[in-house]
Amino acid sequence: MTRDAYADRCEDLFALGGFTEARKAAEAGLAELGPDPVLYRWLGLAHAAEDDDDHDADAEAAYEAGLAQWPDDLGLLVSYLELCLRADTWSYPGRAARVERLKERIAVLAPAGSPEAARVDAALGWAGRGYWQDVRQRTAAATADRAASTSHADDVAEALARGGGRAPAHPEDLRAVEVAAALELLDGPGRAPLRLVVRHRAAAYATALLPAIATNKALVLSGAVSYSVWGWIWFVPLLLAESRLRQARRLARERVIAATAARHAAAFEGGQASAG
Repeated sequence: MTRDAYADRCEDLFALGGFTEARKAAEAGLAELGPDPVLYRWLGLAHAAEDDDDHDADAEAAYEAGLAQWPDDLGLLVSYLELCLRADTWSYPGRAARVERLKERIAVLAPAGSPEAARVDAALGWAGRGYWQDVRQRTAAATADRAASTSHADDVAEALARGGGRAPAHPEDLRAVEVAAALELLDGPGRAPLRLVVRHRAAAYATALLPAIATNKALVLSGAVSYSVWGWIWFVPLLLAESRLRQARRLARERVIAATAARHAAAFEGGQASAG
C-alpha cells in the first residue's frame, strides 16, 4: 500500500473518531514503508486525540521520531506545537517549554497567509483563551451534542412511523447506520413501550411530568414522607429510551469505523491482486 493510501485511511478513521484504528493504520504504514513524516503525524494526532497523559507521551514520541529525520516538516511542527500548548506547565514543564522554540521555527517556515500559519494562529488562540471562553466552548459543544441527539431521535421516530427496518443505503452513511442500529435495539415485543416513547418523545416527557408531580405531592400530603422523589419513576421508560438511542449512536459509529477500515483493506487487497 502506498503512503497516500495509508494517509487516506488514517484521515477517514480519525474523522469518525476511530483513533485506535487510525493509530493501527499509521503503525502498519510505518512498518511496511519505513519512517514517513505524514504517518508519524497521523500517529501522533491519533494519540493526542485521546486526551490522556500516556497517549500524550506517545504522541510526543511520534512527533519527535518524525522531526528527528524531517526537522522542517510543518505538519509535524504544528501538530507538536498544539500538543505542547495543551501541556500543564507544572506537570510537564519540558513539554510546555518547547512552545517558544517551535513557534520560532514555524514562523520561519510558514509564511504569513499560509495554511500552516493559520493553524498556528488557531492553536495560539486556543491556548490563550480564558475561563469564560472555556465555558462558552463547552456550552457550544453540549448544545451541538443535544442537537445531534434530537436529530437522531427524530430520524428514528420517522423510521418507526414508516414501520421500521430499512437497510442503510451505504455502510459508511453514519446517520443512516445510527437509525438502523436504533431500530435494532428497539426491536422486539418487550420494547414496544420504548418505541412508543421514541415515536412521541415530546408528548411523552410532557405526559410524564404531571403524574410525577402528582405522585410526589400525594406522598407528601399522605404523611408517608416529608419529601418525595418517587414520582420521578414515571420518567424511567423515557430514560431507558434515551439510553437505547445513545447506545445506538455508539454502536453505529463502531460499525461505520469497521466498514471504513474494511473498505481500505479491500482496496489494498484488490490492488495487490491487480499487481499480481
